Amino acid sequence: MSENGTVAATDETTSTAAETTNNDAAQTAEQMTESTEDVSYHTVEKEGNVTAIWEMQGRKHIRTIDPRSKEGKQILELFETAG
Repeated sequence: MSENGTVAATDETTSTAAETTNNDAAQTAEQMTESTEDVSYHTVEKEGNVTAIWEMQGRKHIRTIDPRSKEGKQILELFETAG
């Protein structure tokens, strides 16, 4: 502690903070990559009508999209024009 009551940062504290920041950035980048990889859409149909659209990441169900919503209609249009 210095004369005025403040604590000086040590090299060890500074390097630990930098390592933590780098680790956080790496984890965030990894999460962003995972969230955009292998995303697919599957329709749930009943009696020939689409009742839901499932957004999947690999085998994990991310969310359900209503096919009547704006986003649902856009997704269905993309698949109809591609097919």
